Amino acid sequence: MNNSSLGAEQACNITYNQGAVPLVTVYCLVLAIGAPANLLTLCLSLLKIWKKNVLSVYLFTLSLSDLLYMGTIPQWILYVKNQNRWTQSDTACQLTGFIFFNNLYISILLLCCISVDRCLVVLHPIKAQWRRRRRTAVLVCVCVWLLVMVTHLPVFFLSKVKSSDAKNDSCFETFPMPELVAKFNYARFCVGFCVPLFILALTNLLIFRRIRDSQCLNPREKTKVKYLAIAIIFIFLCCFAPYHIILLSRAIAFSLYSDSCWFEQKIYAVSTLFLCFCTINSAINPILYMFSCESVRQELRRDFQSIRQCSIWRRNGLDSCILRNGNTSGTSTYRMEQITSEI
Repeated sequence: MNNSSLGAEQACNITYNQGAVPLVTVYCLVLAIGAPANLLTLCLSLLKIWKKNVLSVYLFTLSLSDLLYMGTIPQWILYVKNQNRWTQSDTACQLTGFIFFNNLYISILLLCCISVDRCLVVLHPIKAQWRRRRRTAVLVCVCVWLLVMVTHLPVFFLSKVKSSDAKNDSCFETFPMPELVAKFNYARFCVGFCVPLFILALTNLLIFRRIRDSQCLNPREKTKVKYLAIAIIFIFLCCFAPYHIILLSRAIAFSLYSDSCWFEQKIYAVSTLFLCFCTINSAINPILYMFSCESVRQELRRDFQSIRQCSIWRRNGLDSCILRNGNTSGTSTYRMEQITSEI
């Protein structure tokens, strides 16, 4: 699933003979942890959107993209277990590849949007309170989706063009890399990785500096902000840097050598491993952005306590529950029902 490719005069003879157990294990863990975490984040962020929370629009879109990708993880597990041989239709390969590439760069761009939004709130709290709008956030998310999807539409065409000497039983892994894909990988490394990395590093640095100089926060809260900023950059680098470095190295090898098969053969096993690293980000995002927030944890504790108390007093009817817990608005009742459905 590394790259789709155009025809080449001679296909590289690359076979996957590494153990599939580590990769399958990682994919299964990501699916087992990420699916429920993103589903819960989807519900929580939707509730916060109704409360006019702008940041939750980005979190909702990010979780939605991650959930769509996780629906394709079983396909990649079968692919790895079959020694990277695609046993399904070409259309299934195109769709799963298209979803993967979309999720990869939608996630990266939305992480930048989240960091920029957080930075604006910290640096300009008064202006941000009046100028930040849910409508603007929704428009930004729609533009991100459309931009990434249009950019990766060639996936449907590139995956059909293969070398005449290749057996073509793989999915997006025809070697050597053609010139068009090499140029595309240069753009992916610069625009899809380096620019977002710069934005994440700059915004989190500005956030940390402003929080560090604030007199309203105690040292414990400042330390928490610092470690959250470090965690965001560290996880971004661990998940996305190895894969994009591989993309860049493959493009450079193609540009420097007339026959780059020897290089493709050497890095193929590492490439599949680094590709797997990208999926880890989908499971970490909810934990990092939603459950690390103190206000979210406090709200969850309050809701869980209300649910527990109402379950005890359910035999006395809803009126008893409201009398003991105070007036419950329609939004609170709905939030309680949504969280109850997730338990």
